[in-house]
Amino acid sequence: MDSGRADGAGETVRNVVSGDAVVNGPVFQAGRIDSITFGTPTPLTPRQVPAPRVGFVNRTAEFAELSAAAGAHRQDSPPATIVITGLGGVGKTELVAQWVWRELADRFPDGQLYADLAEVRRDGGIDVGGVIGTFLRALGVHESFIPAGLADRSALFRTATAGRRLLVVIDNAQHASEVRPLLPSHGLTVVLSRTRLASLVVDGAVPVTVEPLDRNAGVQLVRRWRDAGADERADDGAAARLVEVCGGLPLALRAAGEWLIERPHLSLQAVVRDLADGRFPSGDGRAPVAAVFDAVAETFAEHTRTLYRILGCFPGTTFTAALARAAGAERFDDALRDLLTAHMAVGSGTPDRFRLHDVVAAHARARTRGEPAEDVRALRHRVTEFYLATAARADRLVFGPRFRLQEAAGDGTTAEAQALFTTRAEALEWLDAERANLLAVLRAAADEGRYDAVWRLCESLWALYHSRKHYADWIESHRLGIEAARREGRIDAEVRMRNQLARAHYELGEYERADAELDRAGELLGSVGDARLPGIVWETQGLLCLARSRPDDAIRLFERALRANEGDAHGIVVQSYNLGQAILAAGRPQQALDLLTGTLARAEADNDDAMRPRIGIVRARCLQALGLLDDALEAVTDAALLAERLGQVVKLDQALALAVELGDRIQNAQVQRASRAKVRELRAHAGIAEPALRA
Repeated sequence: MDSGRADGAGETVRNVVSGDAVVNGPVFQAGRIDSITFGTPTPLTPRQVPAPRVGFVNRTAEFAELSAAAGAHRQDSPPATIVITGLGGVGKTELVAQWVWRELADRFPDGQLYADLAEVRRDGGIDVGGVIGTFLRALGVHESFIPAGLADRSALFRTATAGRRLLVVIDNAQHASEVRPLLPSHGLTVVLSRTRLASLVVDGAVPVTVEPLDRNAGVQLVRRWRDAGADERADDGAAARLVEVCGGLPLALRAAGEWLIERPHLSLQAVVRDLADGRFPSGDGRAPVAAVFDAVAETFAEHTRTLYRILGCFPGTTFTAALARAAGAERFDDALRDLLTAHMAVGSGTPDRFRLHDVVAAHARARTRGEPAEDVRALRHRVTEFYLATAARADRLVFGPRFRLQEAAGDGTTAEAQALFTTRAEALEWLDAERANLLAVLRAAADEGRYDAVWRLCESLWALYHSRKHYADWIESHRLGIEAARREGRIDAEVRMRNQLARAHYELGEYERADAELDRAGELLGSVGDARLPGIVWETQGLLCLARSRPDDAIRLFERALRANEGDAHGIVVQSYNLGQAILAAGRPQQALDLLTGTLARAEADNDDAMRPRIGIVRARCLQALGLLDDALEAVTDAALLAERLGQVVKLDQALALAVELGDRIQNAQVQRASRAKVRELRAHAGIAEPALRA
């Protein structure tokens, strides 16, 4: 005979081993563990260095220096660093792109990582941990295994890069301290900066300086745009003058080339004279390029000038068509093509996302300073509304019907904004790609006194920060959210913001800072009406008590949180799960088991699948504590199968690790072999090193 039962993945299995014998013990559970699959890992080899452009003027001397520096680095050599220094717009990034394409593509088969620190720099500082997190994900490390602290992330990055033939390019660095945590344990790192970063050179980095184009190279570049015709010497003289006006900077020369192409009826001499007459002294003694960008911008069609103005007012760094159109851009594709053709905008490494070159962005911002203040505020208001609506929609896709202070409303996004993402995974990727913009918009809205928008946007960003752990952004944004809620007189929002900020400090192990936020939130609870708000504060306080090995205090807090969630089905399941953990930690496994068994049944009835693996793992630990090892193994196997189906890799890892413990306790070779093998497979699949397991 055979006995059907529903396993943790919601599928019916037949517990038949042979003949009429039915086995529900370790042998059968080992087979179920063996059935867990992760698919064939097909990690993409990262190739993140920007593609080279056509029309590059050969920098023979710089290529020779770079080749000599790279030639000294062998595959079995210690990690090496090259620091490339030059003015903004001098062509450092393009030089590296050309060099990688020409000489390095095959030397680093394990991949190329690229980070433009200008895209994530805020008030002069860099969230280095966020950059490392991005690198780790590109190397195939599952986001759930990326640790919280910078030191731990750096250590994992060194582990992940050990033995890999890897090229790392760090663009727009300003300080050696923001570079050092990004150095891999193997391979070559190329750092691009406007300053020499002398301490890296002292550490052994090879310095390479990129100077502005000299007269001959600059003239060669101009010749590619103009047919000199009969008067080649005159044109060469004007071209040399253009090189001087542009300070020898390829970025400015390429923009000027666009200006020239738009005026084929004018002589090169006349064009250069017009440009030169408009220039003004610069602080560094070099010929300025602002007049060149002004002249080029004036040749643009109205729709392109409008986009350039929008980008000058936009507080963020990268932009999409949906954002630009929401801000008022028309004929976006045509306008973008103009900016790309003039080399004033570039791709941002992500499909359909662009940015202005940082030198051009500074020029665009400078041009908006003369704009009427009310016009700039109106444009930024449209930008803020775009992010409010789109982030709220992303939050709903990621977390579903969670408790929110913002009133449930229809989707106020445009059809184009809705097309940015349609699934949970896509919504999370959009939030992550926009994270620098989101923080910049929050800052701008706070500066302009749009406090209601600040805390609402901050609430929606929980989906990003809870999932991707950008702690520096998380902390700064919630400080802004707290101040905004306070100024808006929204005590409920202030409580919510302080609790979410406390969660960041809790995850970072900064318990005293978490306490401070929760103490202030607790002082405000008497003025809020929604009982769930006290519940979320008590929950976080309970988690802190558990982390400090104070289970009795945690029990009291989770019991209060449970009562506060009356009427909220998911909230009741979560707080019952927390309470079960605390009761188990207090040494009362039977009481915890009884509670969690009922909680699991409730979660199954409510289709609260996300909580079921968590509950199953803690139930298994209760059974283990009671000595019911076969039952514990069955419970944890159920949890593992469901975690596999839901893609909860951390819970799957926890379940398999517990299965290893149980296999050792019952001394069952099949369970030991199956669980250890699956732990190794999972951690290889997740891109992390396998911890030492007993043989």
